[in-house]
Amino acid sequence: MGTSKTEGFTAQQLELATIARALAHPARVAILQYLAQVNACIGGDIVEALPLAQPTISRHLKELKEVGLIKGEIEGVRVNYCIDRGRWEEVQALMGMFFSTPVNEQDCC
Repeated sequence: MGTSKTEGFTAQQLELATIARALAHPARVAILQYLAQVNACIGGDIVEALPLAQPTISRHLKELKEVGLIKGEIEGVRVNYCIDRGRWEEVQALMGMFFSTPVNEQDCC
């Protein structure tokens, strides 16, 4: 597999692309929506709430944790997850700036 050329892009563009990759799977979107809805640190409950196996959910949780959207605390033999509110607000601002970019009227397609 080849590497992706990233030089020449701004830090903001690279960050936005990293976040977009993390959000590019419906399971990760569903996990974030669930965590936002329950507003608590949870672990095994995620497996009961989504139609996926525990190893699959763990893999998606890892992806979300790597970009900082969630954080986890070890409690005994399990890890409880919640949304990292500070990072969540950073991502909201970044996405907001991106989608607030004006698009000129175009008649090309």
